[in-house]
Amino acid sequence: MFKKPIVKYILISLCWLISLGGVVVLMSFINIKKGEVICKDVKVYIPGNQYFIDKQEIDNILQVKSHTLIGRRMEDINIQVLESKLKANPFIETASVYVDMDDVIRVEITQRQPILRIINQFDQDFYVDSHGLKIPLSDNFTARVLVANGFIDEPFSGKVDTMHTDIATQVYKTADYIRRDSLWDAQIAQIYVNQAHEIELIPRVGSQRILLGNADSLDAKFHNLLIFYKKALPQVGWGMYKIINIKYANQVIGVKNQMTKQDSLAAITAKKDSVIKNSINNAITDTSQIVK
Repeated sequence: MFKKPIVKYILISLCWLISLGGVVVLMSFINIKKGEVICKDVKVYIPGNQYFIDKQEIDNILQVKSHTLIGRRMEDINIQVLESKLKANPFIETASVYVDMDDVIRVEITQRQPILRIINQFDQDFYVDSHGLKIPLSDNFTARVLVANGFIDEPFSGKVDTMHTDIATQVYKTADYIRRDSLWDAQIAQIYVNQAHEIELIPRVGSQRILLGNADSLDAKFHNLLIFYKKALPQVGWGMYKIINIKYANQVIGVKNQMTKQDSLAAITAKKDSVIKNSINNAITDTSQIVK
């Protein structure tokens, strides 16, 4: 009466052994086929506009032209090592390397986006990207971004790094705010840090300097500046003030410019350059540009 359970147990065990053997054989077959697969090509995808890095540079990093990858067995190619090589480049923000069903290595990268160029007081020159990280300059491309100089004591080691000083962080926040607003991006030409470690803005239109102070309450400060542009300057002229102080969030202080007769004639001549000035005035009168 015990024979049937024993036979059933033996049959089940035998089925499991056969299935396990089949899996082992199948995996061995897959491994053999995988070992025979070779890299047929390398495809590089760089979304958006190409600035610091192009396909040629990626080929150089991965040594594609020297046939280090194409024609090589896939099992001998370390995908993680390839990604590490790409991520070591200071201009590459992210890198993804994978193999598709056609035995082609796909490379997808995103580049760092510079928003600011800093020339510190040690004459070191570097970019700051959209995440606030310092990156070196490039021999291949010069980014058209806001430039900051003056008494900036932020050091640069030549590699990707975070900010180490408060003034550099303040300058970065200011530049990031300016670039996000079409009006101020068109009007502000340069950032200068004075000896008191206060931020000054150099406008494209007008000879005055704009004393910002720090990066606190930027919405209120730039809103006040816009009102000053709309109501005060049209009445007295763009050359009346040498300093527009907006470092206090609740007021704007204009320091008048003591001009000589020669300076007055120069100011009148400068007013004739109406192309840029009209574009700024049109943007100012557009209420949709007012910062809320």
